[in-house]
Amino acid sequence: MPTIVGLRRRGYTPEAIQLFAERIGVTKSDSWIDYSTLDGCLREDLENKAHRGMAVLDPVKLVLTNWAEVFGSDAYTEDCTQPALPHSAIAEGQTPPPDRVFKIGKDVWIEREDFEEVPPKGYKRLFPGNVVRLKGGYVIECTGCAKDADGKVTEVHAKVIAGTKSGTPGADSVKAKAAITWVGAADGVSAEVRLYDHLFTDPQPDAGGKNFLDALNPDSLKVVTAVVEPSLAAAKPDQKFQFERHGYFVADRADHGVGGKVVFNRVTGLKDGWGK
Repeated sequence: MPTIVGLRRRGYTPEAIQLFAERIGVTKSDSWIDYSTLDGCLREDLENKAHRGMAVLDPVKLVLTNWAEVFGSDAYTEDCTQPALPHSAIAEGQTPPPDRVFKIGKDVWIEREDFEEVPPKGYKRLFPGNVVRLKGGYVIECTGCAKDADGKVTEVHAKVIAGTKSGTPGADSVKAKAAITWVGAADGVSAEVRLYDHLFTDPQPDAGGKNFLDALNPDSLKVVTAVVEPSLAAAKPDQKFQFERHGYFVADRADHGVGGKVVFNRVTGLKDGWGK
């Protein structure tokens, strides 16, 4: 990504680049600028501008086994809403954007890492007997899972707790220690997501006579098939979003929308991950 064109396609905004230039200043001597400085400028610019949305990057199906018992039919779906921007991002007198609307039903997609059959100490997400909230939806109680012949989890099973939908009078009747992101199987859309990371494993890959090729990061790009909520599937090329819990993403300028494809590039995470 050595050019302004590359930066732009990755999702870096002109405002973030200008802020970066202002912060590093001008000097006649050679110097190293930490990459996290640029990413910090981008987060600062997008925090109050990028609409939110939920995406599941490593999906596994969650089946709400008592859905028909509670709602009368396995085919029943219900609308859930969440703000496109948090209230703190709305300036006084500014009209907030319309809420996002998405459906919950018997089957939803969750992140594979949000279920542990035998949870480690301090784990607060899904494991047998634990309750969590589906963000913007209902509180659920995990009952177990299904596995394939190799022991890999193919489905997570849970019971929906009636009367606990977010935004309703009974929402707080059952306390959950965690809320997890999800996408409904009824209206979720398949998307290609390109997970870009640092190009080098060394912050100064050619300092002191080092060969920069030895520091190339083999995981600098991973491409996954994700599931995204409808508001993200309707994005325009170059439109930026915050995928809740995952970071900032941009609809690819060249490939998004071509032949009906939904393509997002990760611009940066929610916080600096260089130390990891």
